[in-house]
Amino acid sequence: MRLREELVADRDAVHELHRLAFGSHGEVVAALVRALRDDDPEALSLVAEEDDEVVGHVLFTRSLLDAPRRLVPVQVLSPLAVAPDRQRRGIGGALITHGLRLLDERGVPAVFLEGDPRFYSRFGFAVGGDLGFRRPSLRIPAPAFQVARLSGYEPWMTGTFVYSATFWQQDCVGLREDDSG
Repeated sequence: MRLREELVADRDAVHELHRLAFGSHGEVVAALVRALRDDDPEALSLVAEEDDEVVGHVLFTRSLLDAPRRLVPVQVLSPLAVAPDRQRRGIGGALITHGLRLLDERGVPAVFLEGDPRFYSRFGFAVGGDLGFRRPSLRIPAPAFQVARLSGYEPWMTGTFVYSATFWQQDCVGLREDDSG
């Protein structure tokens, strides 16, 4: 498996990957990725490749922490997708670990996400509310609101996590029930 930054030539494959990985929400997630790319040209978009095929993708984009002292630039990990036939093989974990390392090298103090704490805790994420962070929406279940504090983090950096406008415009804040059935 090879990890690398996404190329323009990968975009169709990444779109299809999200469509397959997210089932009934696949088109919504693919649209979010397109909108986030447009909104944040400096986003960190990584792919995992096996046999010249894109089998995984993760996107890290800018967001803010509304801390008592000042606004702090942070990142959000969303979305993460792995081809359904390649899941449970460490691809998602490798993308997360690689992305967090690159963001840490860039001085990013924290990365936020919505997701399963049983999965993401393996990569240094913890429930945000337990660490003094407030979720941006009550639609996000408290355990799903998570943060990884990187080496640039300082103890005064607490407060409310603020998604970029793109997440709100795409109605992608908060976990949704699967209403496909």
